Amino acid sequence: MYDLVVIGSGAAGIMAAITARTNGNSVLLLEQQNKIAPKLKATGGGRCNLTNTLSNTEFMSHFGKNGRFMRDALDNFDYKKLTSFMSTIGVPTYAPDGFRIFPTSHSSQTIIDALLEYMNDIGVEIKCSEKVIDIISKNSIISYVQTTNNNYDCKNIIIASGGKGYESLGASGDGYKFAKKLGHKVTSLYPAMMPLFTKDRWVAPCTADTVPKVFMYVDIKKYKKLNACGDLIFTKKGIRGPVVLDFAREITPLFDKYEEIPLKMNMIKGKNEDDLIKFLKEESIKNPQNTVLEHLEKILAKSIVLQLAQLVDIDCEVTYKNLKGNQKSDFIKILCDTPLTISGHDGFRLAMITRGGISLKEITPSTMKSKIINGLYFCGEIIDIDGPCGGYNLQWAFASGYLAGNLR
Repeated sequence: MYDLVVIGSGAAGIMAAITARTNGNSVLLLEQQNKIAPKLKATGGGRCNLTNTLSNTEFMSHFGKNGRFMRDALDNFDYKKLTSFMSTIGVPTYAPDGFRIFPTSHSSQTIIDALLEYMNDIGVEIKCSEKVIDIISKNSIISYVQTTNNNYDCKNIIIASGGKGYESLGASGDGYKFAKKLGHKVTSLYPAMMPLFTKDRWVAPCTADTVPKVFMYVDIKKYKKLNACGDLIFTKKGIRGPVVLDFAREITPLFDKYEEIPLKMNMIKGKNEDDLIKFLKEESIKNPQNTVLEHLEKILAKSIVLQLAQLVDIDCEVTYKNLKGNQKSDFIKILCDTPLTISGHDGFRLAMITRGGISLKEITPSTMKSKIINGLYFCGEIIDIDGPCGGYNLQWAFASGYLAGNLR
């Protein structure tokens, strides 16, 4: 009989197991893959942006209305406590840009190795290649966990099995199935933090450059308040980059209603039409012999300028004064408010996180404990909380795992 069985060895599950064991409980950590933390290893391209330096209030604001649920978890285990813990297990961290916090090694494997060694040292029992197939409760009290190999009697269970994204790294969505069977509501699930496909083919020649500080919004009257700002990268089939990864969580649910999602983008650092007209006039006075392309190359990549010029049938390799009035207005309009149509995505196959999850109404925020089943806890991505790039989701995973692991 274990005091606790933890299902899933991501950041949340590992932190829950460590906390419970540190408090004197017997702990079994189950992972269906052959190694622990497969998704943690891939985080941030392997560099592992652990957390960030925002205050708890600012941090929560980036999660929308569900962010308030996180307060107890962050109060108990904020970024300072997370980095302090990492230091105690031999993983020094730093914030090279003053915001995002990384291990100084810039390697997620460093963190995984340290966590594994620490769990072994304190006596967390770990079983890999052990897939959970059911959770059994009797009279609304946790009884045991059934796997493909064994049954494990236990007093408490923490489901930390993550979302549905990245099936190649072991994501299966089984945790949602277990939660539903035990009576919990699971909100609609959508892939998030992922590249997007575009209907527009002009993006393909623009793959060489990262476009900084792009502002984009949904060009549907009902959803125009949905917007994001950040660095953009074009691909042969669409768009990616931090702004896309963050905005994808707003886009993917819209495909329930629409076949295509029209966007508008400003790629010239927030300049409006008047700003751009002023810029081009001043540039043409300073360098009257330069072409429109040469002027615009100072604020936007040449490949993008050429493609947008083609869309409105304009020769941008002439001087500004040689552009006709209607040509100027058409070109300036498309530069300041560039249309783009999102036609699809790769589903959960390349989704780094899942939007949606176990309803917050059925979880006690001060403990992460189920309000339905005694001895059942949740933490990490499986809960209906997801945030943007920048260490938000990992901090939530560690903080919620710490809180759940206290078994209160």
